[in-house]
Amino acid sequence: MGLQSLTLIIVGITFAIYIGIAFWARARSTEEFYVAGGDINPIANGMATAADWMSAASFISMAGLIAFLGYGGSVFLMGWTGGYVLLALLLAPYLRKHGSFTVPQFISDRYYSKTARVVAVLCLIIASVTYVIGQMKGIGVAFSRFLEVDYDQGLMVGMIIVFIYAVMGGMKGITYTQIAQYVIMIIAYTIPAIFISFMLTGNPIPQIGLGSTIKDGTYLLDTLDKIVTDLGFDEYTTHARLSLFNMFFYTLSLMIGTAGLPHVIMRFFTVPSVKAARLSAGWALLFIAILYTTAPAVAAMARLNFITTIEQPGEESNLSYVNRPLWFKNWEITGLLKFEDKNQDGLIQYDGYKTNEMIKVDRDIMVLANPEIAGLPNWVIALVAAGGLAAALSTAAGLLLAISSAISHDLLKGVFRPDISEREELKASRFAMAASIAVAGYFGFNPPDFAAGTVALAFGLAASSIFPALMMGIFSKNMNKEGAIYGMLAGIGITLLYVFQHKGIMFIQSTSFLGNMEPNWFLGIEPNAFGAIGAIVNFMTAYIVSKKNDPPPKEIKEMVERIRLP
Repeated sequence: MGLQSLTLIIVGITFAIYIGIAFWARARSTEEFYVAGGDINPIANGMATAADWMSAASFISMAGLIAFLGYGGSVFLMGWTGGYVLLALLLAPYLRKHGSFTVPQFISDRYYSKTARVVAVLCLIIASVTYVIGQMKGIGVAFSRFLEVDYDQGLMVGMIIVFIYAVMGGMKGITYTQIAQYVIMIIAYTIPAIFISFMLTGNPIPQIGLGSTIKDGTYLLDTLDKIVTDLGFDEYTTHARLSLFNMFFYTLSLMIGTAGLPHVIMRFFTVPSVKAARLSAGWALLFIAILYTTAPAVAAMARLNFITTIEQPGEESNLSYVNRPLWFKNWEITGLLKFEDKNQDGLIQYDGYKTNEMIKVDRDIMVLANPEIAGLPNWVIALVAAGGLAAALSTAAGLLLAISSAISHDLLKGVFRPDISEREELKASRFAMAASIAVAGYFGFNPPDFAAGTVALAFGLAASSIFPALMMGIFSKNMNKEGAIYGMLAGIGITLLYVFQHKGIMFIQSTSFLGNMEPNWFLGIEPNAFGAIGAIVNFMTAYIVSKKNDPPPKEIKEMVERIRLP
């Protein structure tokens, strides 16, 4: 059976499962729409949280980044994993004990202010929409390949699928759908990694294979270092991102941004107790670790196979364009891989010098192309396509729910129309979600960056606005509403200003991840890493403003005490 037919069958079966679950578990009340009824089993919620967490950036883009950045790509592994630990330990149990439906609702209650709620909604929407754009990029990449169409057509199909099951199911439908997506995603990620690790090193465990020797007796990473340096690229195992200082702030921004992501925090409102919230956090970390410990091996092996299929052994090492492999032709169709014969010799020159004729190698293709490059069976290639789509769709659905909840529950019911009926609120939630899909789809057609780059920007926005407000709300009884409001506005404001000033939202791709130090960057910190500075500004502003205003009422301080009691 041909690859496209097999892929259509496997992906079609997975979509039928998702949509079937959405029908079966569709939300019939606001509680089911927002928090899935609040009675999800901790293990099931841990699996759904892992799927919600491991977005297209994790499944599709992270290994691609590490493949081309080498050591410098470790910021994503450290930042995202460390941030989840922060969330599980410092925020999730306390927020669950408070019992809110949404993050802005907690901020409104803690800071006794509807204005604080509106500001929190604004910050949430800005960060979440930016994050959804990254998922849309991943959806477009995956659909374009398996349907063998260009990127725009693939994205359009993906938007329709997201609309069907996310708008209908709410949190209840999304939760059970994400459990199925996690199973598909982790199988799709690990099976090709096992195959390729065994082919290259003889060891079927990718994590061990990464540090093993290949057929000629040399270590895999030593071989990769030699190949990339011979071609004029930076050494794979030592290439850092700009500077150690920048690496630190990039990692910190991703960590605290992770802990402030509203769509992940919402998952802890779906379990029946604080104990269940802690358990589901532990299970989620275990489920996440399976993919995150595999990603470095996938990255290195994908880069090695990518180069060796283009660079042929012999006196003339360059491959003839006419004889390019089938995977190369397949990805050219998508427009995400492009070759230009600059010297008209009919050969593919791929190197780190000016003669490089691979004018476009979108890093987001590496995980999906990896099994094709390695010559794995068609069913494995099809499975990876299904996994990539599951990753993008699961997180997109969670983010869209966070956005729609913020608009319908926090703005409409919480501020402007407190007397709205449950039926009208559900209708407003679904309308807001459909509108969010349209907006994210527009930016998906005009992506500001590759998936992980856009997602990193979203994490920075969450880090500079939501995380400090939550931390101070839980651990500081004296933080008042004025401090929280001005802190959130200052944090997200300076971060947005820095990002737009230094690269502009539509020009990120031209300046991001090139490894060139911008002379006017603040302390050499790149825009995607600036969220940590924004968070510092948030904390400082909140502290100064709070000192100049009245302390919180006695009942608010008592509420904070109750939240923090075991």
